[in-house]
Amino acid sequence: MTIKNRWSKHTLIFGGTIIWGLLLISCIGVNRAVLAPPKIPGAHYVGTKECAQCHTDQTDHFATASHARLNLADPKVGETGCEACHGPGSVHVAAGGGKGSIVNPGKSPEACFACHLDKKAQFSLPNTHQVLNGKMSCADCHEVHKGNAIAGTGVDLEGQNATCTKCHTEQKGPFVYEHGAMREGCVACHNPHGSINAKMLVARDANLCLRCHLEAGTPGSTGEINANAIRHTTENHNSRLMQGTCWSAGCHEQPHGSNVSFHFRN
Repeated sequence: MTIKNRWSKHTLIFGGTIIWGLLLISCIGVNRAVLAPPKIPGAHYVGTKECAQCHTDQTDHFATASHARLNLADPKVGETGCEACHGPGSVHVAAGGGKGSIVNPGKSPEACFACHLDKKAQFSLPNTHQVLNGKMSCADCHEVHKGNAIAGTGVDLEGQNATCTKCHTEQKGPFVYEHGAMREGCVACHNPHGSINAKMLVARDANLCLRCHLEAGTPGSTGEINANAIRHTTENHNSRLMQGTCWSAGCHEQPHGSNVSFHFRN
């Protein structure tokens, strides 16, 4: 290798390192999400104050919302909080609030995906909530106009599980014998946006349960056992699990909780 070639190679490596360093610093220094608002043909920005003339239910408490951090302050267009997600509103205002004159994230998730690209990828996995086909919207689970976008965080009184059990009522309980995992939250076992596994589980087999159940069980305990532990019979869990998962092998059929068995059986 000639001196010239070696110099070129080292220059590229050094220059690339500097560029990546500057990008990292710039990302850390950004306090608000950087995004391109939706475009609406022929429309221009009117500002949140104009939106508030009609949509007081959405704007009165918007300052408390997680999405309030998306306000795009631009000297040319002013403060465009609402329009960061809904697009420029002049056509909507001129039409007296007519449908189709503004972007409605409740009808299409694409406005949400402008920031949440990772969630768009998860919704493309084999097992997901039905958002991409329009049967659900992000707003069914997330509060977008006030408070925390994710329920049960911060000072919210309602737990995260309440978001899931609005629809999944059978898993809500109360149960005589509640699975402790429910206190950790549904997301301890499920990815609500999508998974390669059935039922949107974060793992496909008994390894999901063994993340928590690693202690050897004793008669009368809560059943925290490991895969090598012996059941009350002479049967070994390893051979039992060859027939399926913890909940499908005829044992712990009620993983959310049971009213008849502390082993979560029917």
